[in-house]
Amino acid sequence: MEVPFIYDRPVTGKNFIGRKSECNALSNLLDKRENIVIYEPPKSGKQSVVQQTLFSMRSSGHRFCAVSLDMFNIRSLDKFLVRFGSAVIRTSFSSPAEYSEVIGKHLSGTHFTFDQENFSATDEVVSLSGTPDINDIETMMRFPCRIAEDSGEQMFVILDEFQNILEDTEHETLFKIMEKIFQEKPDTSVPGCTFILMGSKVNAMKYIFEDRRFFYRLVEHLPLQPIDEREIIENIRKGFLAGGKVFEKEQALGACKLFRNNIWYINHFCSICNSLSLGYINEGIMMDALNSLLSIHRPKFEAIMYSLTGYQVSLLRAVLDGVIKFSATEIIMKYSLNSSANVKRVKEALMKKEIITFDERQEPVIMDPLFEYWVSRFYFERNLPVG
Repeated sequence: MEVPFIYDRPVTGKNFIGRKSECNALSNLLDKRENIVIYEPPKSGKQSVVQQTLFSMRSSGHRFCAVSLDMFNIRSLDKFLVRFGSAVIRTSFSSPAEYSEVIGKHLSGTHFTFDQENFSATDEVVSLSGTPDINDIETMMRFPCRIAEDSGEQMFVILDEFQNILEDTEHETLFKIMEKIFQEKPDTSVPGCTFILMGSKVNAMKYIFEDRRFFYRLVEHLPLQPIDEREIIENIRKGFLAGGKVFEKEQALGACKLFRNNIWYINHFCSICNSLSLGYINEGIMMDALNSLLSIHRPKFEAIMYSLTGYQVSLLRAVLDGVIKFSATEIIMKYSLNSSANVKRVKEALMKKEIITFDERQEPVIMDPLFEYWVSRFYFERNLPVG
């Protein structure tokens, strides 16, 4: 049974809408063997853009191998290297004999091994015997290129939630080795490896790539623009019409405004509406769907607010009020923020918690649109129109 509104996995093919320019840009960068970085808030469509681009490239006859590593639960360099090597190997090989052979060929002279006993117990292809040194790290980060040269196919390595490696005190060592490899001009006559570094902790990724300027001029930043409102509305109405249901254009426009064109939230919202209705989607059904969506996310939103200090709550309220210059004397007094030095600390704390970020005009943005609605409506008890 075809699902009209997909929100539980990356979207590709006919279900993918918008962001054609981003897909074309990504495809061109990959063709040129440029390393790429993408950082956007959670559920902004990063994976969908990457997977749709790879889908289109394959359909056009491009030959390549794609390795994907989710670094969500990786907090140490040791674990990263083991998982990284295992992901690369599993993409091209399938048997223990092949695993042992390729590790022996390309990772000899390092602390990386193929341990049959550990593989049987943990299903981990690469084992690490000892603390990795600089040679180990560099050899492992060159590993995908070696595999690409052997196989004759270009390799794309996708590292999702890349910012999590900041948890390891030796992250700078890894970054500098990766920079060294990225600086080397690729030989386009032979297949090689291109990296796509992604992250949903926007401020942490900005710290790496903008504040500390690691990988400066070595990676191309690909920002994701909001999906065009008209495309979203057309997609919503088409999805409901497929099931013989009606969702008015004005209602679709209201959903776009509420969720700031976040297609993941919109698809989830529409999926709930679809399950609640047999025909016409009226205002009552929309409110029931919104309340259902809020109930799902309420524990997370409450946990966020419980984690904030009084000063942080006050600054968040100022953001909701449209304040831009927080250090102005009247703003400090109005919101009881104590001092300009305290304002700086509080801003940094909210950014570290990935609640707010600052756009190119240095204006604050609450990253999660549903959290923005919830905290305004239910925490600060403001009467907000829906849509």
